[in-house]
Amino acid sequence: MLTSTVCAAVSAAGLGIAALTAYRKRFLAATRIAAFSLIPIGLVMTGVIDWVTNIVFKPTVWAGFGVLALSALLFMISRMAERRRGGTGGRKERKAAAAAGHDVVAPAASTPSLTTARGAAQPAAKPAEKAKAKGKGGAPKDDFSDIEAILKKHGI
Repeated sequence: MLTSTVCAAVSAAGLGIAALTAYRKRFLAATRIAAFSLIPIGLVMTGVIDWVTNIVFKPTVWAGFGVLALSALLFMISRMAERRRGGTGGRKERKAAAAAGHDVVAPAASTPSLTTARGAAQPAAKPAEKAKAKGKGGAPKDDFSDIEAILKKHGI
C-alpha cells in the first residue's frame, strides 16, 4: 500500500515536470520525461511492485538465499578437498600417466609414402644416408628452403 502511494507520487511529480518542460516549448524533452514518469505507476498497476516488495521485505526469502549460498560454498569446499586428496584427476594419477609415457600407436604412420610417379615404391633411406643429409645442427639441409622461397617471393 505504501509503495503504491510512493509510486503514484513519483509519477505525479514527473508528469508535473513534463508539463513545465512542455510550457517552455521543449516538447521532445517533455515527452521523454512523461514516458519515464509513467513507469512507476505502470509497475504498480501490473503488480510488479507488490511482487518485488514481497521478495525484498520477507525474512524467509533472505534465509533461502543464505541457504543457497551455504550450499554453493559447501560444494566448492568439497571439490577443493577432493582435488587435494587426489580424487578424480589428482596429482598422483597425473604423475603416473606422465611417468608411463605415451607410446605412439603407429610410429610409421607419420612417415610419407616413397612412391614414384609410376607407382613403384622407392627404397627407404638408410640411417647412414639420413646422417649425411643432416647439417651441423642435426636438422635436414632442406628444412627451411620452402620457407626461404616464400620469404624471397614476398621480398622479405
